Amino acid sequence: MGIISWIILGLVAGALARWLMPGEDKMGWIMTMVLGIAGAFAGGFIGSFVGLGSVSGFNFATIITSTVGAFILLFAYNKFVK
Repeated sequence: MGIISWIILGLVAGALARWLMPGEDKMGWIMTMVLGIAGAFAGGFIGSFVGLGSVSGFNFATIITSTVGAFILLFAYNKFVK
């Protein structure tokens, strides 16, 4: 997957993770984008490491894997910042 695809996937994953996370977030959209991109990379790496398959292409499985990674990062961010 190209870097542009990872960025777009990260934007989608960050938006989904923020929408799914209960409570109010005080971070802006820039931080959400950064978090989503990092979550896409982390989710893809962890998913391939534990045997969920490699992240190849822009499909439903990669969106779910990236969103889970972004959700975990958002949860950790909210716990450490508050």
